[in-house]
Amino acid sequence: MIYHGNPVSKGIAAGPVFLYQPFTAAVSGDLLEESAVPEALNKYEAARKNAEAELKALHARLQSADPEKAKIFTAHIDILFDEAMDGDIREQIENNRYPPDRAIAEVFEKYARILRKAPDPLIKERASDIRDVKTRLIRIWNGVPEKNLSSLPAPAVIVVHDLLPSDTATLDRKNVLAIVTEIGGSTSHSAIIARSYGIPAILGVDKATEHFSQGETVIADALTGQVISEPTKEQLRGCAEKRRRFFAQQDQINTFINKEAVSPDGVRVDIELNLASVSEQALEGEKYTDGVGLFRTEFLYLGRDSLPTEEEQFEIYRAVLTKFGGRPVTLRTLDIGGDKKLGCLNLPHEENPFLGNRALRLCFDRPDIFRTQLRAAFRASVYGNLWLMFPMVASIDDIFRAKQAVFEVKKELTDENIAFSPDVKLGIMIEIPSIALLADFAAKEVDFASIGTNDLCQYTMAVDRLNPAVNEYYQSYNPALFRLIHLAAKSFLENGKPVCVCGELGGDRLGAAVLMGLGVRKLSMNISSVAQIRKLVNELPMKKAEQIAANVLALSSAKEAEQYLNSALKEILS
Repeated sequence: MIYHGNPVSKGIAAGPVFLYQPFTAAVSGDLLEESAVPEALNKYEAARKNAEAELKALHARLQSADPEKAKIFTAHIDILFDEAMDGDIREQIENNRYPPDRAIAEVFEKYARILRKAPDPLIKERASDIRDVKTRLIRIWNGVPEKNLSSLPAPAVIVVHDLLPSDTATLDRKNVLAIVTEIGGSTSHSAIIARSYGIPAILGVDKATEHFSQGETVIADALTGQVISEPTKEQLRGCAEKRRRFFAQQDQINTFINKEAVSPDGVRVDIELNLASVSEQALEGEKYTDGVGLFRTEFLYLGRDSLPTEEEQFEIYRAVLTKFGGRPVTLRTLDIGGDKKLGCLNLPHEENPFLGNRALRLCFDRPDIFRTQLRAAFRASVYGNLWLMFPMVASIDDIFRAKQAVFEVKKELTDENIAFSPDVKLGIMIEIPSIALLADFAAKEVDFASIGTNDLCQYTMAVDRLNPAVNEYYQSYNPALFRLIHLAAKSFLENGKPVCVCGELGGDRLGAAVLMGLGVRKLSMNISSVAQIRKLVNELPMKKAEQIAANVLALSSAKEAEQYLNSALKEILS
């Protein structure tokens, strides 16, 4: 039988199944007697202390070998002692007489649900951390010892409903051939860890834990998204050959990671990095990129009860600018909305947060937050080449308001005799169709544009890109999207202003080929895509890219466009 899922970390492997069944957090239903409440509160506190001890032990074990994974457990300790959640749990025990395990489950799930509605996939996945800590607390409450994947008896294909962050952080890498889960997306912890470890991973295989039995041999083909049960000898031989070819191809692609991205007819393309944190692992991409095309700053506001200070932000911005020297670092101002429950921001719930008070709109609504971030950014600008970018711009009025805020901050700093660079470039993200249609006016007001293809596709196609029920309508190759990109890019290029693409399309080989043909000369992406895009640029003449782009603009559907691109780029892709 062949089962299908979403291949999120490329590769292929064959081996026995290891069905992983972590602790299931079942909770009590009966209410406490009033006299039992004090003891329940004491037991809850004892469970927290035991959970803290486990997390500290895991942190210590990983600190020397993998400091980045160790930070996961620091974050879990912060969640464990979050004052808001702790207060809610104690209130449920004291006022509603809930048993602690029920109170823990309900409160943690409430906060996890709020984060799962976030439009930003990285923030959305924070819900996994909350659920991980919840499960740990309830397991300890039930007196069940810890069970994880830190030691496997032999090489195996892990099949599981979902992997929690603590599972992936302690993964026995040498014995994990592949990962197959029933849920999870490309930005989940499972996907991120699998890619960083080079482990093939297929997520979203419906009822995988029911389809496969312990120890049976399967082929996990994360090139096609197929999991094959009971493979024949011929299929196993085919898997081994496909695996050999995959690694040979990866070796070839990786030879391009340090090569300058110049097309055969001499046109250079800047390959830049999408940065979502300032961890050592995230900054490793500095060695292979021409700058930062998207520096997401939302991580500064997560997992804390107070807003980041100007000084905190200044130190982080300075560190990144210093690391990249004279190469541009495009800092995107705060892109958070009312769909998130954050300890440091009291935002009202919105029925439709994608169209609500978020990003630049929120900054206009909270000028104190905006001013603090702008001051920190301009102060740090003397340490490198800062480009400042505003998200969720819908009109020329938005640009005027953002520029006015910048003017006021620069005046403040001048009056306070605080140095800042006079050469900071101001730009906008083009992710709303209205500003793409007004790009000829926008290009006269700012220094550059960066096209956020994820949201531009979402708003163009009227589809929630995080809703699997309408996934078929999220069409990255739809000619309508390329026409909007063409319109926006043309306007900026005619005004001598650079255009970057920092959405997923920039790191996609089919999409990048069209973008090159539309005149885009700056592509920003995750480090995992850098080598393959450098290879594409080096092998695709710009004249051919221009013809490919013209042909795509003349098509009428996403399916036609994808089929055409695979055919036109067949030699390069192979």
